[in-house]
Amino acid sequence: MSDHVYKIVEVVGSSTTSIEDAINAAVNRAGQTLSNLRWFEVMETRGHIENGRVGHYQVTLRIGFTLEDAGS
Repeated sequence: MSDHVYKIVEVVGSSTTSIEDAINAAVNRAGQTLSNLRWFEVMETRGHIENGRVGHYQVTLRIGFTLEDAGS
């Protein structure tokens, strides 16, 4: 078994529906430009209030991915 080296990026996802949808939006978008996504960590959750109600959710994630082997 080989050792793993990870790189971490920070992204912010948003959704008008839910925190879960905001997380999924961030992970899906990161996956469009990054390979080997392995894990995420929710760093911050916040939202926007419109007319006394939640207008949208924002979630800051740290996403870890494995680096490609130098020979790849």
